[in-house]
Amino acid sequence: MLASMISPNRLAKIAIILKPATILKFHKALVKRKYRLLFSNKKSKNPGRKGPDKNVTDAVLEMKKRNPSYGYRRIAMQISNAFDLTIDKDVVRRILIKNYKPNDDGGGPSWLTFIGHMKDSLWSIDFFCCESIHLKTHWVMVVMDQFTRRIVGFAVHKGPLSGVDICCMFNKIISGKTPPKYLSSDNDPLFKFYRWQANLRILNIDEIKSVPYTPTSHPFIERLIGTCRREFLDKTLFWNQRDLLKKLESFQHYYNDNRCHESIDWQSPHQKSTNKVKKVISLDNYRWKKECRGLFKLPIAA
Repeated sequence: MLASMISPNRLAKIAIILKPATILKFHKALVKRKYRLLFSNKKSKNPGRKGPDKNVTDAVLEMKKRNPSYGYRRIAMQISNAFDLTIDKDVVRRILIKNYKPNDDGGGPSWLTFIGHMKDSLWSIDFFCCESIHLKTHWVMVVMDQFTRRIVGFAVHKGPLSGVDICCMFNKIISGKTPPKYLSSDNDPLFKFYRWQANLRILNIDEIKSVPYTPTSHPFIERLIGTCRREFLDKTLFWNQRDLLKKLESFQHYYNDNRCHESIDWQSPHQKSTNKVKKVISLDNYRWKKECRGLFKLPIAA
């Protein structure tokens, strides 16, 4: 059709530009295009790996919304523990980067190998202080089981500590419990008090001392104290000794029963100590439960 519109003299000059092979290739391309349009999937596809299901995305976003202080690793552990899903922290990171918009008004595994290779064979003990609303100093004794990372108990004392006070606090914590074989402590002068040493001899407990001036030689209990301060005490206030102890007991329940730990395969201390099979929650039917008076919110079966 085009050739009929061009004069014969000019057609001879431009014929060398368009070769027959070019026309054949063009025709072949048109044929391929025709069959691709006829038989290919009309639905557009996004390249790359398939992302997580919407239920998983919603659960991750809801957990971050209800617990703004949780990081990628913590959310991955809690989701994996609650719903029995294999989810990596990088997946959580991508979900949050793409979908999570924080509000403007929002505020590794252990490396040291200790003696405790059996449940309740080695406990750790230490102190830390905190201030009440009235700026009164309260000393807190915390005892934990190193193998299961379980908090054995808290004891609170108002004002300065003495050797007699720490004996009373420790005996109150272990009351009704089977004492351990070993007790790990630092080199605080209170732990060298003769009545403290006599109390341990009566209980048939061998004391293990950490390296002086080296907190990393006592890592489990030091990390627990940091977690207790960072995740709980820095976000709440207390009135007196009784109020502080009651709030610490609620944190102990959350820490032992619901909070996952990377060093014990993303289990809670309660699961590690009892070897119970965790109850799997369906992503289609769950609700949120408040812990520590609403400071933390975790999914449970509806």
